[in-house]
Amino acid sequence: MSAEEKNMCPKCNSPYAYPDGFLWICPECAHEWSPDQSSDASSEDASQFLDANGTPLQDGDTVTTIKDLKAGKDTMKLGTKVKNIKLLDDPVKGHDISCKIPGFGAMYLKCSVVKKS
Repeated sequence: MSAEEKNMCPKCNSPYAYPDGFLWICPECAHEWSPDQSSDASSEDASQFLDANGTPLQDGDTVTTIKDLKAGKDTMKLGTKVKNIKLLDDPVKGHDISCKIPGFGAMYLKCSVVKKS
C-alpha cells in the first residue's frame, strides 16, 4: 500500500484526509479513523451502527443527543445522556436504537442524532 493510498478516506476515497492526533480525518465526509484499522471493508463492517461522528456503537453504550428532539408534546434537549442502548437489527421506521430515557420512557432513536459518550 502506497503512502498516498494510506491517506485516502476509507469511506469516500477522498485524497484530502489529514492526521489529527491519533486519528485521520476526511474534510469531505467528516469520517474519522485510526491508521491501524484495516482498510479492507468486510461485510461485517458494512452492518456496523455508526454515530453522527462515524464512531461504531455497540449494545450497552452510553450516547448523547446532538440536537433537540421532539418526543410527543415534550422536547428532549441537546446533550441528553442515554445509557445502555440496544441496537436493533430490524429498524423501526428508520430508528435503529432502542432505549429508555428518564422522564421520557422507552424510545427509538436514530444513530445519526447521537454521539458516543
